[in-house]
Amino acid sequence: MHSLPILVRMSGRPLIVLGDGQAAAAKRRLAERAGARLCGEEEAAALAIVAIDDVDEAVVAIERLKARGILVNAVDRPALCDFTLPAIVDRDPVLIAIGTGGASAGLAKALRQRLETMLPATLGDLAIALHGARAAIRARWPAPEARRRAIDAALDPDGPLDPFGVADPGAVDRWLSGDAGASDDGLARIALGSADPDDLTLRDARALARADRLYHRADVPPAILARARADAARIPCDTLPDRPEPGLSVDIGWKQ
Repeated sequence: MHSLPILVRMSGRPLIVLGDGQAAAAKRRLAERAGARLCGEEEAAALAIVAIDDVDEAVVAIERLKARGILVNAVDRPALCDFTLPAIVDRDPVLIAIGTGGASAGLAKALRQRLETMLPATLGDLAIALHGARAAIRARWPAPEARRRAIDAALDPDGPLDPFGVADPGAVDRWLSGDAGASDDGLARIALGSADPDDLTLRDARALARADRLYHRADVPPAILARARADAARIPCDTLPDRPEPGLSVDIGWKQ
């Protein structure tokens, strides 16, 4: 990854925005939507956006801000950016950010527009309902791994809480009161025919996304392992243990 994606809570926080054109106005509107407090350059702030059209004037302002330890987004000047502002799909409280590291704002916009048509307006309601049910979910599945697997199964395509479906207000309650047992215990095997992660089957990709641990040959490419959950254990080995630990284990090797 070229950057570490983070979401910064800006409500009430000062943000410097420099510039007078349309780009600066657009950044100010975005900052106000996030609840930021727009302030002048002389004030103390951690972040700044420089949307000045004149190159020389912009560079001087960027250097001045960076000298104070302020992280800067330089509009249309990716090489000078400490952080970038992604294209956003807003289903409050769900935010989907699409960034290209400044490589192509047009591509990010196209992806955002495509996702806008795919994601239902009720997605934010589903997130709020899941948050409100946290205590009930913990009570039903006290073990963290069992809880995670149950939620994963519910959010599956065509599952009771499929985020790409249209969830009604009672969907989470019906899921909790139904026969929603934790899934994905056992062992899945992935036989690679290619080092390209895009060649993984849908079944393989789902197994990697849910795995508690990966048993893999030493020559399995890092790009394949990167498709798994970040907190899944990576265990290089030539043979599996006799009894894999509870949860979902994935054995990754090459096709013979």
